[in-house]
Amino acid sequence: MQFKRISLGCLVTLGLLNACGPSSNSSAAKETPSAVPVILDTDIGPDYDDVGAMAVLHALADSGYAMPVAVVASNANEFTVPVIDVLNTYFGRPHLPTGGPKSAGAPNMTSPQGWPQLLVEKYPHQAQPGAEVPDATRTYREVLALQPDTSVTIITVGFLTNLANLLESPPDAASPLSGKELIGKKVKRLVSMAGKFPEGREYNVFVDSTASEKVFGQWPTEIIFSGFEIGRDVITGLPLINDATVDSPVKAAYAKAIAFSKSDSAGRNSWDQTAVLVAIKGASPYYDLQKGRYVAKGGNNSWVNDPAGPHAYLVPRMPVPQVTALIEALMHHQKK
Repeated sequence: MQFKRISLGCLVTLGLLNACGPSSNSSAAKETPSAVPVILDTDIGPDYDDVGAMAVLHALADSGYAMPVAVVASNANEFTVPVIDVLNTYFGRPHLPTGGPKSAGAPNMTSPQGWPQLLVEKYPHQAQPGAEVPDATRTYREVLALQPDTSVTIITVGFLTNLANLLESPPDAASPLSGKELIGKKVKRLVSMAGKFPEGREYNVFVDSTASEKVFGQWPTEIIFSGFEIGRDVITGLPLINDATVDSPVKAAYAKAIAFSKSDSAGRNSWDQTAVLVAIKGASPYYDLQKGRYVAKGGNNSWVNDPAGPHAYLVPRMPVPQVTALIEALMHHQKK
């Protein structure tokens, strides 16, 4: 598939304006979007679609649709929090709370392509590889306690380790509520890039399958799943690295990784970006929702349809090329 440089303004012509934000060339520019308070939980490092997901988050935040309140790591690798810091700093939000998993046996995954090291070497940041980072559970509790009730959308695009730890957390100085009570009080929904539907095996689930089963079985709010099959067909990144007008750590990460991986010569699957898009903008008009209940089977999953179920997974509605164009444009976003 061939791509050309896509600006946010071009999305007006594509009929996707409402998906990405107001434009000065449209009457929609007079509308004031309601910013969604968001916590992003990412394993950024073993794969680089997380980098694209953070670009989508910050682009929609700069358009007024999202209000990031924290970005935490579910990956204990020493470069994960520094890479988060690089991206938050680049996009003008260097002081967002962060943290990493402190539980025994937390996943520790690295990238064979070396792009995390590249970003840390090339771009400004404060967090250093190997330095002590805050406990993600404590960060969650402190941040959630300060938010309005039923307001926060949590997006997890990595392992479920942190969310399982949060569920089990006891009352503390941040809140007199247990973890499950705090989630029930402050969180509106959880959007998870996890699972394969209606059944299958997916990386984010099986790496910490115990945590996954706990979260998807005990979480007290609705959960929307962006399954493996959703992001698999949305291939992005090649137009970004070929765009000479862009100079960003997002471009640098994709250029390094794509050059290293022959299987990604046409671009990378956008698993994590689809989850961020839906979490902030809603499923419609991009996807329909199949309501029901996620059924854990170790590192695998199956599904039971139920119109009154607490869970839903995404079903494609908008043609893949249009979703691809939208996500690609958001990934081109540069700092203000």
